[in-house]
Amino acid sequence: MQNDVTYLGKIIRVDSNTVEVEVSASIPSSSPIINGKIYKLGQIGTFVKVIAGNISTFGLVESVSNTPSNIDSTIALCDIGSRYLSVHLIGEKVGNRKFEKGIGLYPTINDEVHIVTDEDLLDIYGKAESTEDGLLAIGKHASSDNLNVYLDIHKLVLRHSAILGSTGSGKSNSVVAILKQICGQLHNSRMLLIDPHGEYASAFPTAKVFRIGDERNPLYIPFWLMNFDELMFFLVGAKSTDEQKPEYRRFREIITQAKKANCHLEAGDVNPNYITADSPIPFNIRKIWYDINRELNATYSIADMSKQTSANECLIKEGAPDNLIPAEFQPYSMSNQAPYKSKKQEMYSYEKKLLARLKDSRYDFMFDPGDYKDETTSKDLHNLLMDWIGGDERLTILDLSNVPFEVMDVTVGLITRFVYDSMFWGRNEPNTGRNRPLLIAYEEAHSYLGKNNNTVYAREAVERIFKEGRKFGLGAIVISQRPSELSETILAQVGTFIALRLTNSSDQSIVKSMAPDNMNSLINLLPSLRIGEAVIVGEAISIPSRVRLPLQSPRPDSSDPELVASWIKEYDSTHDDYKSVVTKIREQHF
Repeated sequence: MQNDVTYLGKIIRVDSNTVEVEVSASIPSSSPIINGKIYKLGQIGTFVKVIAGNISTFGLVESVSNTPSNIDSTIALCDIGSRYLSVHLIGEKVGNRKFEKGIGLYPTINDEVHIVTDEDLLDIYGKAESTEDGLLAIGKHASSDNLNVYLDIHKLVLRHSAILGSTGSGKSNSVVAILKQICGQLHNSRMLLIDPHGEYASAFPTAKVFRIGDERNPLYIPFWLMNFDELMFFLVGAKSTDEQKPEYRRFREIITQAKKANCHLEAGDVNPNYITADSPIPFNIRKIWYDINRELNATYSIADMSKQTSANECLIKEGAPDNLIPAEFQPYSMSNQAPYKSKKQEMYSYEKKLLARLKDSRYDFMFDPGDYKDETTSKDLHNLLMDWIGGDERLTILDLSNVPFEVMDVTVGLITRFVYDSMFWGRNEPNTGRNRPLLIAYEEAHSYLGKNNNTVYAREAVERIFKEGRKFGLGAIVISQRPSELSETILAQVGTFIALRLTNSSDQSIVKSMAPDNMNSLINLLPSLRIGEAVIVGEAISIPSRVRLPLQSPRPDSSDPELVASWIKEYDSTHDDYKSVVTKIREQHF
């Protein structure tokens, strides 16, 4: 077969999953034309195949040299014109069977090595005949304008994936390309996109977008969805380590009782014996503040604290809990006579912190969540689930651009845990769980899924999905420009990496260490990838590949400003132009 136009050379060394190939000196051209297409011989990142009988073993060129790896350099000088390839073996095709990853029968010395043509690659990647094949056309192979590269949707989603790339590498475009393909191909797909910067609404005109302050689809995340630890941290800055403090234990009792008092709900009655401080049941947090304030500031006609009750309060005027107006009392006497000051000061520090949080309008999406407000709510969590993941829309975008940065961790953690719980407890229901899987995509993941302790709530919730979610029909994609800052637990559970250009060495090292298949040669290409090109490795792709993803239109709102055009324009600025900016800074409200 040495006369075959695809003939490249022969094997001279076999070492585990790596073989060394001596390129034949008799090859007439370094760029042969095969079936009308020009191929480059022995280029790094290209594929070759070893033919032995009816077995074709495929490998990836990792390095090129003019000397063999195991020969003395002085001897090699006599044979400068020769070329040697180091090839990493990936998988094999036996007869007419489908390509399989892994090596069953290793090549031997002098086995022939051939160029891999487009026809060979088509055998490897396959071709989607119908939607039931579960293959997603992700883009074109970097070496061929005509060859589609397919991903296994099942493995892409339920084995989890990561889209990684530096700013300007085409990362957002890749996200849009993948999600649009899924939407277009699978008409009952369900996807939830966490969008911290509000970039993706423009790219998905038909998606349902929830945004804080939006009149049509306002984003509400009721505070009572939080478990007790989250609530205490959010409201008063307390941590679970404060369990020994009497005010912490007291607050737990107050919350528990408030929830037990509201066990008759729109979604169905709940046995109060099962209700705890962690149960996602609505209650009136303003009323709790009001009662705590009253306890601290009331005056009484009786000095004995054990006998001080509402019956002997020295009340002037009732307040208005919903408006955060406290009750008024007669000033306490400085002498040993009525009115007596309340001696119940246990909740002093919590009351002031709680009031400050409730007054902050930036958190209205939690404390004033429309029909989900409190025990008088006309809607319940089944309505929220229906809005987010149960409607006709295949993609729902939660635009978190107006969420204050300091609560982004809690917000993402709350959303994630709620969705996870719905899939876990509904795993056998007909319209959710395993019967209707869900994909969650986390954009800008490094900002709330980091290694440090400042992202504990979101990180723990998302880590749970990556470790256990697939069993309940829940898959996830993390999207980040800084993989080195991401949780190692999350990265360790990623089955497929879609890595665009990464220029930072620490980010490259993370991908290299975490990526399956040990494809260092492809990972080494990351700094030199073109915009829109990605190295894809892992379970969802038949063979690790360099892929060009198509440019999407409409695009996400993530492009750079037109700097030159802006800086050559003429401006006539006045102080008044900045008044609205300053007002927005002060109000923290768009």
